[in-house]
Amino acid sequence: MLEKELNGYLEEKFQKTIAECSDEEIYLGLLQLTKNHIKKSGKNSGEKKLYYISAEFLIGKLLSNNLINLGLYDQVKEILCKNKKDLTQIEEAELEPSLGNGGLGRLAACFLDSIATLGLNGDGIGLNYHYGLFRQIFENNKQKELTNPWITEQSWLTKTDTHFEVPFKGFKLISSLYDIDVTGYHNHANKLHLFDIDIVDESIVEEGIHFDKNDILHNLTLFLYPDDSDEKGQLLRIYQQYFMVSNAAQLIIRECRDNGYSLHDLYKHAVVQINDTHPSMVIPELIRLLIKEGISMDEAICIVSKTCAYTNHTILAEALEKWPRYYLEKAVPHLLPIIDELDRRIKEKYTDEKVAIIDKDNRIHMAHMDIHYGFSVNGVAALHTQILKESELKHFYDIYPEKFNNKTNGITFRRWLMHCNPELTELISGLIGEGFKEDADCLKELRKFAEDEKVLKSLLEIKNKDKAALKEYLKETQGIEIDENSIYDIQIKRLHEYKRQQMNALYIIHKYLEIKGGKLPKRPITMIFGAKAAPAYVIAKDIIHLILCLQEMISRDASVRPYLNVVMVENYNVTKASKLIPACDVSEQISLASKEASGTGNMKFMLNGAVTLGTEDGANVEIHQLVGDDNIYIFGKSSEEVIAHYEKADYVSKDLYDTDAAIREMVDFIVSKEMIKIGCEENLSRFHQELIHKDWFMTLLDINDYIETKDKAFTDYEDRMAWAKKMLVNISEAGYFSSDRTIRQYNEEIWKL
Repeated sequence: MLEKELNGYLEEKFQKTIAECSDEEIYLGLLQLTKNHIKKSGKNSGEKKLYYISAEFLIGKLLSNNLINLGLYDQVKEILCKNKKDLTQIEEAELEPSLGNGGLGRLAACFLDSIATLGLNGDGIGLNYHYGLFRQIFENNKQKELTNPWITEQSWLTKTDTHFEVPFKGFKLISSLYDIDVTGYHNHANKLHLFDIDIVDESIVEEGIHFDKNDILHNLTLFLYPDDSDEKGQLLRIYQQYFMVSNAAQLIIRECRDNGYSLHDLYKHAVVQINDTHPSMVIPELIRLLIKEGISMDEAICIVSKTCAYTNHTILAEALEKWPRYYLEKAVPHLLPIIDELDRRIKEKYTDEKVAIIDKDNRIHMAHMDIHYGFSVNGVAALHTQILKESELKHFYDIYPEKFNNKTNGITFRRWLMHCNPELTELISGLIGEGFKEDADCLKELRKFAEDEKVLKSLLEIKNKDKAALKEYLKETQGIEIDENSIYDIQIKRLHEYKRQQMNALYIIHKYLEIKGGKLPKRPITMIFGAKAAPAYVIAKDIIHLILCLQEMISRDASVRPYLNVVMVENYNVTKASKLIPACDVSEQISLASKEASGTGNMKFMLNGAVTLGTEDGANVEIHQLVGDDNIYIFGKSSEEVIAHYEKADYVSKDLYDTDAAIREMVDFIVSKEMIKIGCEENLSRFHQELIHKDWFMTLLDINDYIETKDKAFTDYEDRMAWAKKMLVNISEAGYFSSDRTIRQYNEEIWKL
């Protein structure tokens, strides 16, 4: 029946059979087939609905994910195979939606999948960015940003007839709503609602990603996170955020009405999850709209406070948005009377300026508004939530202890196992049955095979195949040759100093100098990075430049190349992650302790049998607890020690640079003649000085312990059966990090759908 259905679409559209069609044509046929099956799967419903508002939804390619969730993947693969077609190749025709940046957006995508899988009534709400973040290319060993178009005539996007009027100072915009279906695994579907404007003009983008940031009528939904290094960019972010939440608030009110519910009971039928501070203006906007409907200010505030919940994703103070008041006066002055009233009520109760919504410098603190006027505040890993309670948000925790709770992040393990590692999935199914696909806790049953040599050998064989596949992919896409028999050490995540890609780069220098000095590693090492730096984040771009220079220098050096290789993957995204993660041996999770809220890459890697090398930070803490000391490599100062250094302001990187000759040699190599010959002196010198005189995230504090621990991991790798056992233990304990578990906890403890 399925083959007949697919052939029917292809014959109608292209007058060809499956065997005669190109991969692109078959993709369009599968797109149509999948959409029809999603319609048949039905929509989740209920008396109460979740609205998950987020600036990012990094959903990745959807064809295979949807086929898996609909239970059609194996049949489609078989049909195509019979017609001499390869589903993996056909997927290449699909463009990846450019709707997110890193962990925040990927988490939101995983959550939507699990919300649908658990049959919960909940939709995502965001913006339909035409060019998303940016497409990264490398030129002269530097990152260059280009537009990343992904919207085509036929795609997963469906334009609806929903429109809202959004007011700004001096003008109004009419929105158009586009929907993407979100399939649940063997369950009904939900929606990702993406708002846009019909008058957005892609042609205003000039060289790279430059455009007129003042032209709000034509630029509003062009880019995710437009460069905010100037006032125009910051204002554009406010326009974007308000456009997102005003549409969300109007949709919530309309759906409440359409279902026949009273707006006085809004909180009984709707719950809003504010994902990070970007959607915070939904609070004053909902209050404003309820007042417009004739509800008093007191009651509107009460209703909204029982409707909104806030997820904090960061410990970095600079990431908690604080907007100068006059920005809102310029863009959305009609919100200020509401925000002023919210602030007045708080100042009437509490004299501590640390909990005020509007501070003495007239800046509006978005997170403060979320905490005061939401009913729940959650962190995203046990350590993160503890730090929020004990230091970063202690003033709020003292007032509202009942609001604070932890929801350790999770991943859609079906995508990150079944889709990107079918052979491993097959092995697991053969050992413990199919139950783990719906209940990830079943993976624990793998523990009983920890001493089974046959199973351990199978694990190693699968890993070797995945490594060979990555080798081929990198050769094909970037012309880079790597050795599949080397250790694949991988760090893939947004480029930020607190994630410490720079420490990994110093290890490369250390290892390079060792090899040049005649000390050769037992086995070749391949160091792989994937990361984008925000266009205005100068030091992050300097770190990319450093890594790319090391890559070129080592690739040219015949005496080092057989033992050490460095690869920076261009334009790292979900698609590339699905090739990198199954192939990884050592997973780099090396953020400064107390700075990474959670991390989710660490979970995807362990699920695919990589062993974590990391600090006691974010969800690494919980991974460590689950797998035990023997199956993870932990190094570095503890979060308590790091926090104490910040409090005392007693960490001075220059002291370590001056007193430790090995550290000095590594750091100075950044500006050595070998490096300057390849790289840009300005970039390398600036970063060299940054490490010596600032080093905000204490790279030099942990570097020696990092080198020692990493070298131990590489030595242990040589006992292949012992390493395979570590792999198996990691896979068996990864079930805890299923986003199904996280979402179940959100629902039981916060949403109560």
